[in-house]
Amino acid sequence: MKTMPDQLYPLEVNPTTGEPFLRLPAPNENIIITPPRLSDELLFAPIINHAEVSVWLEGPPIPYLDEYALPWLTLIKEQSDSVLKELREEEQRNPDGPLKLVGGCPVRHLREVLADGSDVYIGDIGINRAQLEEVIDKEERAKKLEENNAKKIGDPTIRWTFGDYLAPTHHRRGIMTAAMKLIIEKWAVPRMGVRFMTGYTFADNRASARVFEKSGFVWKSILENGKVVRGEKKQLNYLEWEYQEI
Repeated sequence: MKTMPDQLYPLEVNPTTGEPFLRLPAPNENIIITPPRLSDELLFAPIINHAEVSVWLEGPPIPYLDEYALPWLTLIKEQSDSVLKELREEEQRNPDGPLKLVGGCPVRHLREVLADGSDVYIGDIGINRAQLEEVIDKEERAKKLEENNAKKIGDPTIRWTFGDYLAPTHHRRGIMTAAMKLIIEKWAVPRMGVRFMTGYTFADNRASARVFEKSGFVWKSILENGKVVRGEKKQLNYLEWEYQEI
């Protein structure tokens, strides 16, 4: 008799499609977090190009064109698929063994499930090793980035961070805060061994900083690290989260 949870725990699995997912708690239980799908390719640009979203994003070029999506989507889908494959192989190899620590979260795309069972893409939340924006000296930062990225899965000294965005139609409903807390509590801590995280937002993006704070991050400082985004110099809010044993 099996005594341990399935290696996908605590992910639920859609009985029709076989797709794993996490479901947000009430009052947002119609929001799920799933792996990326190749069919998401044309869904990024309408959200990313919205003025209420693009103004707070550092990475993607703006305007964001549909042709930019496939390389990024391919990359993150491969990452998700790799984690899921690792877990399923572990389940086959050691069905009664302890839950395996992995190096990432296989679900990241936020979707609203509609009354007819279909769903709509509304945003993204990814957990990755931190960019270490708080290390101001470029050479020192490059060295520390290399060290952080080289640490083995489960090392409690790894620094992690979140990157996220949400469709403006779903702002101010507590969705991103709930999603961040859910991933921290249900996946990052128990399934990745995450013990320390950093958060970065543009200094004037108070709403995003509040999402981090409501998820247990503590604001530490404003960073002046010379960052320039689309020709504009940017200051950053810097926040930290540390695991607290109960």
